[in-house]
Amino acid sequence: MRIAQIIAGGGASGVYERMALLLAHNGHQVFPIISPDPGLELRLRTGALPPMMLEFGGMLDFATLKGIREVLQARKAQIALAWSGRAASFLPRGPWVNVGRLDGYYGRNEFGHCAYLAGSTPGIVSHIVQSGFSPAKVLYLPDCVEDYIRDDPVGRAALGVPEDAPLLLGLGGLERSRGFDTLIRAAARLPEVYCLIAGEGPERAALGRLIAQLGLEKRVRLLGARRDTGALLKAADVFVCSARQRPLGTAVLEAFSAQTPVLATDVEGAHGVVRDGEDGLLVPVDDAEALAAAALRIFSDTRLRVKLALVARQRFVGEFSPQAVLGVWLENLQKLLP
Repeated sequence: MRIAQIIAGGGASGVYERMALLLAHNGHQVFPIISPDPGLELRLRTGALPPMMLEFGGMLDFATLKGIREVLQARKAQIALAWSGRAASFLPRGPWVNVGRLDGYYGRNEFGHCAYLAGSTPGIVSHIVQSGFSPAKVLYLPDCVEDYIRDDPVGRAALGVPEDAPLLLGLGGLERSRGFDTLIRAAARLPEVYCLIAGEGPERAALGRLIAQLGLEKRVRLLGARRDTGALLKAADVFVCSARQRPLGTAVLEAFSAQTPVLATDVEGAHGVVRDGEDGLLVPVDDAEALAAAALRIFSDTRLRVKLALVARQRFVGEFSPQAVLGVWLENLQKLLP
């Protein structure tokens, strides 16, 4: 299969990178086209996939459209896969099949040149169909995440956490939609529990003030941006997704891979994947009391904690591991070939 993967920035670059390399390393010809991103460019080059970098500017950016067309024609691409509406808006029509991939519950105005649309979760697939797109033209192309089961945990001392203290972990950009303020308020109701939040973003100052107002400086810490996701997940007792409104974030699947129990708010993405009481616990959005009660339940019930972790790991291997995801992608994309 000859597939061009086109991304114009955004938070999906990690999944994009893993999927491009996974397809290439399994014998498929992949042609990466990216907006300027030195880190992503270097990682793709290191994986023997040197990308073309284009600007993806405004409506008069004819150079990007021309560059994409030249790659698709020269490489005789069979599929052009755009990883966002912005990328899709630059897709030229041709003998290849244009596919737009949505990783959130947003509109499809920019996907007008796409013959097919793909969702990263079953919920997003349903959203696309409900918006009026033909079900026969909708694909499921799930996220690919790292398998962290063999990572060594970060030492508790390095994190400033006592060895025997229960530890909650939040991951992601410090944005209001992530609901980290609810996680902090839940930690305030659990006097023996420590809480770490790894990520950076515009809500950092507000979250820092909330931690100080609640007198939680000793037990709740903002770690800033980190790249040791697996090591943090292995160190934590419970991973918490406290989001207010999110599609399925990769962090839930990463926690599944690390065999770390998952506690999540009942938003669209988590609700479509986490099976309450089986491989994680779900609580209402913005309910710090319910979040604290569910965390305490996991901490105090060893049998439940072990069950959640083991079932989540089994689901990762069967549904979300790189090889499982590759199989789903190939099954869906090969349907598009003549």
